[in-house]
Amino acid sequence: MIMGLNQRRRWVLDVKSVVMLGLGLLFAMAQHTVQLRSNHPMHGIVDRVNEIGGPYIGLVMAYPPEELALITSRLFVHNSRIPFIDLAGRRFNVGKIKNVDVIYVMTGEQTVNSGITVQILLDAFDIRGVVHYGTAGSSNNSLSFGDVSVMKYVAFTGSWKWKAFKSETGQLPELDFGAFNFPVRGKNLLAKVEFTPSQLYSAGKPMEELFWLPVDSEWFDIATQLQDLELRRCLNDTYCLPERPKVIVGLRGSTADIFLDNAAYREFLFKQFNVSTVDEESAAIVMACLSNAVPSIVFRGVSDLGGGSDRLLSISRISLASINALRVAAEFIALIDKNNLVHDQ
Repeated sequence: MIMGLNQRRRWVLDVKSVVMLGLGLLFAMAQHTVQLRSNHPMHGIVDRVNEIGGPYIGLVMAYPPEELALITSRLFVHNSRIPFIDLAGRRFNVGKIKNVDVIYVMTGEQTVNSGITVQILLDAFDIRGVVHYGTAGSSNNSLSFGDVSVMKYVAFTGSWKWKAFKSETGQLPELDFGAFNFPVRGKNLLAKVEFTPSQLYSAGKPMEELFWLPVDSEWFDIATQLQDLELRRCLNDTYCLPERPKVIVGLRGSTADIFLDNAAYREFLFKQFNVSTVDEESAAIVMACLSNAVPSIVFRGVSDLGGGSDRLLSISRISLASINALRVAAEFIALIDKNNLVHDQ
């Protein structure tokens, strides 16, 4: 067990409990409005989408430049009969990528938005798996701008138990604020936070506490075939990266509702957890898929170095990272169709 029974009974300030309660309430709202009661105004249209195509690959992104990369690529061809459906303030676009049935949706940023959107996607449509692509900050100095990480695991690293001053060392990794006092390390009244696992609920299984959330193993194995895929080095005639970006598989990612612009914390995450990328959505998307027994995979293009010396995010780097992540995602969708892998749900 990760924590003793006596510890579990204490009243603690547990950030994760608050976040998960909010997610649970919002998931319940999404399911109540969209899980397609017979009198739901979009019930018939959603049924029609599931009849004319599918099962679909769900393609999700979080940030407008990531969707813009898809739009400008012209990879996605809308269905001529029902090009899109608006549900709960989100637009679910119906069509094909490389002749594969796809429904894509932009989730919005951070974990609550992304988790809710994926749950609506899975509740409403006939989805055989979820492909997530987007940009990320790098916490691994060996990664370069434009590289695409194919994660094997991702964790919620914004889920903490804030501990009392001079409290004992816990069993899970901790961030001791005193260790970062400047110019001299020492004690700090903020004390420390202990990173806590996620509670995964899924049909037919007891609740599991997991720190590392895995992407689908079969999908990951297929994604390893993309390591030699050629990515774009230049956005246009005036902006090129110094080296051609590459696809790197098997890395770990970190998700938190925090935009990381601090070098000390970036280095802490890499040393403590060996995470190579940081973002605000991936863990929520993978967790929603795990809960519903639906395969998922994540592709994140490196757009910045979290807390690096370049303080300004480059629009060109964001665009190029989005384009490269999309390229890997699109080629993966074609591979999935070729392998014809469909999980029992």
